[in-house]
Amino acid sequence: MSSNLSLDREDDLEWRIRPEAAGERADKFIVDQLAELGQAGLSRTQVQEWIREGAATVNGRSIKANYKLSEGDTVVLVVPEAQEADIMPENIPLDIVYEDSDLIVINKPRGMVVHPAPGHSSGTVVNALMYHCKDLSGINGLLRPGIVHRIDKDTTGLLMAAKNDLAHVSLAEQLKEHSVTRKYIALVHGKLPHDQGTVDAPIGRDAADRKLFTVTDRNSKTAVTHFVVLERIGEDYSLLELQLETGRTHQIRVHMKYIGHPLAGDPVYGRNKTVPLNGQALHAAVLGFTHPRTGKRLHFEAALPSDMEQILVNLRHR
Repeated sequence: MSSNLSLDREDDLEWRIRPEAAGERADKFIVDQLAELGQAGLSRTQVQEWIREGAATVNGRSIKANYKLSEGDTVVLVVPEAQEADIMPENIPLDIVYEDSDLIVINKPRGMVVHPAPGHSSGTVVNALMYHCKDLSGINGLLRPGIVHRIDKDTTGLLMAAKNDLAHVSLAEQLKEHSVTRKYIALVHGKLPHDQGTVDAPIGRDAADRKLFTVTDRNSKTAVTHFVVLERIGEDYSLLELQLETGRTHQIRVHMKYIGHPLAGDPVYGRNKTVPLNGQALHAAVLGFTHPRTGKRLHFEAALPSDMEQILVNLRHR
């Protein structure tokens, strides 16, 4: 669902309710809007707590989380000030591609989780950033300071983080407007018949397993992935360059499975283990965006990790 976003002042988010959002619960609406601003994963429980504390209002009045919105309502969320995160900074080496006073771009290794979550309280990108950076934006809350977007634990490659709220809002808006360039390299099963194509299929949670995502028309969001075949390796594999138009959770992995060419090594959406890789053969190779302060267009590239390169060498000589 789209909505015009304005910043009344530095920490206020304001939305005017359009007809398609009428009847929706206030807490769900706010969670969805924050997700479009790059804060996917922020729980409805957290938003409900903010509402109870009076941080969210409708037409200037306090509400309950289950308040049903009406067309023309004005929803305002005063983003709570960042609190001291209960996360330990850790001296974890980072492959820094670019850094200035507003943002940082890193080349994330395989096996590294982006932010703390149950089962991953340490060793994450956030732990490393908190050690390396003096400041990180507080918009995404205690567990995700500075995080504007994510890549999966076993996906390698380029990831940007914001050091202040100005940068965070700008980068999140660019993601929402699809003006961020994100290109991935993936090794998939099978020989694709077309040299290029587009997968335009909505993605939502799998009704049979809420931890997974699937192509579905139910409670889903638009998802568009463009692909170009870089190389066909025999009859069994293809190397692709994929460009995201949208950024849904597990989008490339779900879309490739949907068209019958799942990622090699993918333990969730793929086939039985066929390549010696701890996770899916997916690499965020290109990242481009407009600098939030200078307005200059930035472009970064990261070479394939050595484990993917070795697999390609082995397959080519098989």
